[in-house]
This record gives sequence, C-alpha cells and structure tokens, in this order.
Amino acid sequence: MTGGDPGRASVELTVSNEHGLHLRPAADFVRLAARFAAQVRVANLTRGGGREANGRSLLEVAALGVDTGHVVRLTATGEDAGEAVQALADLIRSGFAGPGPSG
Repeated sequence: MTGGDPGRASVELTVSNEHGLHLRPAADFVRLAARFAAQVRVANLTRGGGREANGRSLLEVAALGVDTGHVVRLTATGEDAGEAVQALADLIRSGFAGPGPSG
C-alpha cells in the first residue's frame, strides 16, 4: 500500500472471490466505502485501468466488470484515506467472507 501523503492512499490487489465485484460483493464494497469520509476510487487494471468508478456507487463499481483474477487499484483521498483503503483491501482479500460492512 502506498501512502506518503496522509490524505491519500492506494493499493493494487487481485480479486480472488468466485464472482469478482458483481452484485453482492459490489454492494458490500460500496456499503463499506460509504463508512469513510475519504473519497474512494476503483480501477480495473486488468481491463486497462483507464476508467475509474466512485467506490460509493454500486452501478459504477459493477460496471467495471471485475472478475475473478482481475487486478484492481483502490485509491482514497481524505482524512481517513489509509483506513478506508486498508478496510476495503481486507474485504477483497477475504474473498468477501470476512466481517465486511457489518463489523
């Protein structure tokens, strides 16, 4: 994870759950992102990374077409950027099987 600026953090990681970031996993991601003040952006690097989604928009996140094995970049800006990126990365690394948005 990078984060030399305390108001900015990012990480690249591989999505390993069976359904990628579609429907329920995307909804879990969006709910968790909404808990933070930081603005969260998501890019699907496997599909080129040229388009980013607002991490709080279910439609935008699902439209990235993130499948199993795809590499995504999470970027957050704001006072709790590091915490936001860490929590979202942990959710993805858990295969969306961890504690997730409900704590």
